Amino acid sequence: MITNILKDKPTKLFLTIAAFFVANALIAESIGTKIFSLEKLFGIRPANFTMFGQSGLGFNLTCGVLLWPLEFIATDIVNEFYGPRAVRRISFTAVGLIAYAFLMYFMAIGVPPADFWLGSGAQNGIANMQVAFNGIFGQGMRIIVGSLAAFLVSQFVDVYVFHKIKKVTGDERLWLRATGSTLVSQLVDSYIVLFIAFWGVFTWQQILAFGMMNYIYKFTMAIILSPVVIYAEKGIAKYVGHDVAHQMKREAAGEATTGFENIPTAG
Repeated sequence: MITNILKDKPTKLFLTIAAFFVANALIAESIGTKIFSLEKLFGIRPANFTMFGQSGLGFNLTCGVLLWPLEFIATDIVNEFYGPRAVRRISFTAVGLIAYAFLMYFMAIGVPPADFWLGSGAQNGIANMQVAFNGIFGQGMRIIVGSLAAFLVSQFVDVYVFHKIKKVTGDERLWLRATGSTLVSQLVDSYIVLFIAFWGVFTWQQILAFGMMNYIYKFTMAIILSPVVIYAEKGIAKYVGHDVAHQMKREAAGEATTGFENIPTAG
């Protein structure tokens, strides 16, 4: 039985995409504690936007946003070839494993450190590694909850919009439904995490401004990465065979016709 499964190309492809999806999401969450300057990355002058009464806005983003566009590409590929239920399966799997990872991070932070790990002060060049460890792996609970909630909701929105567009385009223009669904879902993602994590910390004007700066980046990346979806579609058709790929798409679309709300939970 196991041998037959591993010989089945659509199954092997799904396992590969699912593994990448979960690993990519976990890495994105883990590196999200670092804030970087997008302008400095490209060696240009910092932006100075004014939105919602907030001035001096620039593209200061978490490192996690570098990987999230790949997550939505994977979502659209799974959506196209395997259907909404498969997207829900990998989404819940990713959230469960991310939550497990954060639990392990907090347990590791709470383990009593060795004396030499604490260092002996900056004056002799020995850092307090416990402080560094806490700074890298420790995140506020509201940020974690906001991030996971935003991830799940945006995934479901992406699936819904994707199939709404597909009803109009049919099997053609995968790039259009992939990009369109990503643009909508990323807007939702940008604001859910900010409102959950920072409501009461920032003003609503600040949250709207910060969210829009994040969305401008995500919007731009969704457009730039549109060709990746096209090449991925062609590569999958070549790997599994054009007839098999066409059948996979038909079955995925057929699953969606029952209505997104009625699709059973994975399992």
